[in-house]
Amino acid sequence: MSGRFQARGEFMKFSTFEKIGFGFLVAAWVVWGSHQIGGLLVHATELEKPAYVVELADADPAKTDSPAVVESAMTLLASAEPGKGAKVFKKCKSCHSVNKGGKNGVGPNLWNVVGKAQASVVGYKYSGVLQGLGGEWSYENLDAFLLSPKNYANGTKMSFSGLKKAGDRASVIAYLRSLSDAPKPLP
Repeated sequence: MSGRFQARGEFMKFSTFEKIGFGFLVAAWVVWGSHQIGGLLVHATELEKPAYVVELADADPAKTDSPAVVESAMTLLASAEPGKGAKVFKKCKSCHSVNKGGKNGVGPNLWNVVGKAQASVVGYKYSGVLQGLGGEWSYENLDAFLLSPKNYANGTKMSFSGLKKAGDRASVIAYLRSLSDAPKPLP
């Protein structure tokens, strides 16, 4: 009887190479089988139009005949609505507070920012670029900064890409203007 068990034991002995090969084969079958079962359970349908459109700027300026003209928010500022600006400003609230005496967040508190000296909020550590600009947050400077913070102050810590629509910029500027005990007169 001992010989019979011994023969069976010999049959079950595989080399390490064979065990590794069998392991890869089983793993490949599991991956292939999972893919097949997933394909049966989830049916992919192609959309008629993309669910999310990514707009890319033309990276090669040589391809354009004329430079892009950016509309200034200054022409729209007189008719801009602070209420609409508050809605657009929701994009900014994750980094900026706007209440009087509010704490700085990732960005500085923006209470009474219109007409204030640039890089002057107490307790906020500005990038060297903004500290070196000088001047004040005039309506024109706010418009340029909101259009493209990186172009206005190349090297700024602000990662926001900007507001491309002049109407949105004008509304945000009107909203920021309203965040003051004594709002600055319009230009």
